[in-house]
Amino acid sequence: MAMDFTMQDLLQATIDEGGSDLHIRAYMPPKLRVHGALEELSDYELTEEDAYELCRQTVALGKKDGAMEEVEHNGGADFAIAMADGTRFRVSILKERKRYGMVLRQIPNTLLTMEQLGLPPVVKELLFKPRGLILVTGPTGSGKSTTLASMIHVINKERSVHIITIEDPIEFYHASDRSLVTQREVGDDVPSFAEAIRRALRQDPDVILVGEMRDLETIAAAITAAETGHLVFGTLHTTGAAETIDRIIDAFPTNQQAQVRTQLAAGLQAVISQILLPKLDENGEVHGRVAAFEIMTSTDAIRSRIRDGKTNMIKSDLQTGAKYGMQTLDAHLTNLYKEGLIAYEELITKSQDPDSVVQKLKEEMGE
Repeated sequence: MAMDFTMQDLLQATIDEGGSDLHIRAYMPPKLRVHGALEELSDYELTEEDAYELCRQTVALGKKDGAMEEVEHNGGADFAIAMADGTRFRVSILKERKRYGMVLRQIPNTLLTMEQLGLPPVVKELLFKPRGLILVTGPTGSGKSTTLASMIHVINKERSVHIITIEDPIEFYHASDRSLVTQREVGDDVPSFAEAIRRALRQDPDVILVGEMRDLETIAAAITAAETGHLVFGTLHTTGAAETIDRIIDAFPTNQQAQVRTQLAAGLQAVISQILLPKLDENGEVHGRVAAFEIMTSTDAIRSRIRDGKTNMIKSDLQTGAKYGMQTLDAHLTNLYKEGLIAYEELITKSQDPDSVVQKLKEEMGE
């Protein structure tokens, strides 16, 4: 039995089914992630040759000559492709047990508003800060890129500034509106994130988006950019404000950590942590996904916690900081559960302190 579909067919099926990710592996059918769960797109199990051919077709769609050679030498290649209707996918080709495989993520072509994403009003206020560092954090696939794109869209519509985005690859395209938007892709336009930030400082930016703060050099360059009068957005694969601050500081050698604490205390404006969960409809059926957020904004108390190395006390500041727009992840998860938007199992498995969450629910119900 031969493969009777092309990569174009699979991509169209991903669009039609509302899938977020398409997985291609040898010895299993193509799999699609819909509302957070994986399901098979076909009964046909791909051979090693089929998987290689689908990767080759994808490279041709993206006009990424040399990508297959890059996979051979480095074990992977990342790029973006666009369909005829404008739908775009982020592609990651990989080697797995010496065989070719691939994951493609559909990039939404309609930007959601901050209200649609469920972001509180305090986040919009942050977008009008003249300088500082705003971090959007969360695990892979938690919607960080979507949140950042929504923020950049607001700035582009409402401020007259120069925005430079540095991404790998570029996910959302932003046409200049009131702002001038310059989008640079690592690999094609500039060799690295750190180099792009350094060069950006000579390109008259007001706002800089760093798609991923993945190494010490990039983190240091982003902090410097925020210190020198720019509003810098960055992402990290952390969950929670305190964990994010600790991760940044721990990335530096011990003899530099005190200085970095001082820099962060002065320059950090906010940490927005997010996770995505299966969303329930009015019948209790999973339909789409919903984001839960932890919001930390910079206050005198937060700044002193960072400076003094007392990040373990930040959680209590979040719990009492509602007037500053702060909220803990557990508080938001609990609200989503009360509104019937997420299942009890999701509340318990995703909360940072499930025992406290259960206890508070019992107290509210008078148990």
